Amino acid sequence: MNAGKLVAIWLKRGRRGVMDPVERAQLQAGRGLVGNTDQGGKRQVTIIEEAVWDQLMAETGALLDPSARRANLLMRDVPLANSRGQILQIGAVRIRIYGETRPCERMDEAHPGLRQAMSANWGGGAYGEVLDDGKIAVGDSVAWIQE
Repeated sequence: MNAGKLVAIWLKRGRRGVMDPVERAQLQAGRGLVGNTDQGGKRQVTIIEEAVWDQLMAETGALLDPSARRANLLMRDVPLANSRGQILQIGAVRIRIYGETRPCERMDEAHPGLRQAMSANWGGGAYGEVLDDGKIAVGDSVAWIQE
């Protein structure tokens, strides 16, 4: 199984708040990223793919930093499409993917037409639940694993 790479980590300060880039983060099982505003539930971590973001930028003519998506993690070389129920290993931490993150009106505020472009085939990324306490860092390997 090919491994990908964790390219970026962002923590959200508050609802509609700034996305702060960090080099490393602590995850808490059943809660999410320590210091991130969203905690608990099934949407503890949100994830996007670098290649999909680049494709969306080309398709819409936008020149936005991936942080505009407001996701927590940016990965390279690990496809998210149709990953519901699968387990993603990032460094020493596992995340169970619960579903596709649907783009909201904030995406059209960032660039007109972006929300519609993201609506197809998991273009908005995925969300999931943290299964392990642990640290992750930019550059960590990322791969799908069997439970």
